[in-house]
Amino acid sequence: MAKYKACIGLEMHCEISETNTKVFSSAANTYSDVPNSNIRPVDMAFPGTLPVVNKEAVRKSIMASLILGCKQPEYMYFERKNYYYPDLPKGYQITQETKPIPVGIYGKLTFDCNGEQKTVRINNLHLEEDAASADHTGSYSTIDYNRAGVPLLELVTEPDLRSAEEAVNFLETMRAIYQYAGISEADSKKGQIRCDVNVSIMDEDKDDTNLENYGTKIEIKNVNSFGGVRDAINYEIERQIELKEDGKYDEMEQQTRRWDEESGTTIYMRSKVDAIDYKYFVEPNIPKFRIDPAWVEKIKSEIPELPMERLEKYQEQFGLSAYDANILVKEKEVSDYFEECIKLGIDAKSASNWITTRILGHINKENLQMREIYITPAMLKDLIEMVSSNQISSKQAKDLFYKVLEDKKEPKVLAKELGMEQIASDEELRSIIVKILDANEENIKKYKEGRTNVLDYFVGQVMKETRGKANPALTSSILIEEIGKR
Repeated sequence: MAKYKACIGLEMHCEISETNTKVFSSAANTYSDVPNSNIRPVDMAFPGTLPVVNKEAVRKSIMASLILGCKQPEYMYFERKNYYYPDLPKGYQITQETKPIPVGIYGKLTFDCNGEQKTVRINNLHLEEDAASADHTGSYSTIDYNRAGVPLLELVTEPDLRSAEEAVNFLETMRAIYQYAGISEADSKKGQIRCDVNVSIMDEDKDDTNLENYGTKIEIKNVNSFGGVRDAINYEIERQIELKEDGKYDEMEQQTRRWDEESGTTIYMRSKVDAIDYKYFVEPNIPKFRIDPAWVEKIKSEIPELPMERLEKYQEQFGLSAYDANILVKEKEVSDYFEECIKLGIDAKSASNWITTRILGHINKENLQMREIYITPAMLKDLIEMVSSNQISSKQAKDLFYKVLEDKKEPKVLAKELGMEQIASDEELRSIIVKILDANEENIKKYKEGRTNVLDYFVGQVMKETRGKANPALTSSILIEEIGKR
């Protein structure tokens, strides 16, 4: 894309999962595989039912707004967004528009992308109710109302992103913020995160701060994974460049498309004009209420340590590389595991090496969550200490790691059962080494003539004699010492 640059904006939807009930009803706000099990009359829009605002959902929304540096509202309003769709029982969605402002406006987020700091402006953040979920088959559709009324945060960015990679890094950073702040599990497997993507292109030499230079905006609806966001953006950029090169770009209407994972393409859904008339009006059943500034300050004081702060701490205090630090903070459960290792006194770099290689490798291979891995930080400490005290070798530690996962036994117990303890006794090793040297006068001569690789042969013989239990470093040291005596 040498001649063009992309202008990308995101509308990120994230369910607030850390509340007992839904945003306007008493139905449980919990994930369930059983369809239509978490519903109340309010969710189904039965006559005579009235919505009641969930205070905890508002609190978490304000916390997200504060984290992003948004301007806070003096009064909280809710509005009706009127449109018909089968998964919207009421025929309207209770949401927020601009009367006077939603949960927050005009914030920003700075995040890391390949070692470079990027800043994206936040247009607004608002709280609304989620719709039900529909599943379509060849001849019929089913609707699960469990999701109807779940509190949903919608974050709208300005078109400040310039690549698919930047977009995904932004989304990953926001997901981590929601997780660290206890706002949401932000689990895409449970459908808690969805994203609409807006993409246009312009000539590379044009000023991207001037809206008149922007090309035709294409909206891609309901992309359900970060990988899908990356692929959809890359495909759409290439599609628009081809139209530009063919002279057809200016003829393209503003439109909404959907991402089709099977074909790896965006597919036309409908044309879209700038002003869609949803006939917004203030929700008459929820009176506006004042947001107490003292409450906002209290919420601000409750914001926990965020991924950006841990990222800085891991590099400056613990001396980790930017690469390793970014891996550790990406998922809160991973970072919390690392934090627990530090509290137990494990060296930061050792803990980081084990987590970023062996532990995450196993989790990714088995498609597990961090909380599901059998090895606890305390077990990892035992494993690392067994190596540092020469009870087992580094190679044995790796083998023991996987054996612990397989047999679900403590590392120390399993090492004893498998007879893995190294021979680290100087006296015991020396007697074995002397015996081997006595039988290898010719190889001793070769070593003294300069063929130092013979030492590896002797180490191998000691390992063979001890069935791999000899401490390698101590073995080499004694060998050199004993050969020097001859």
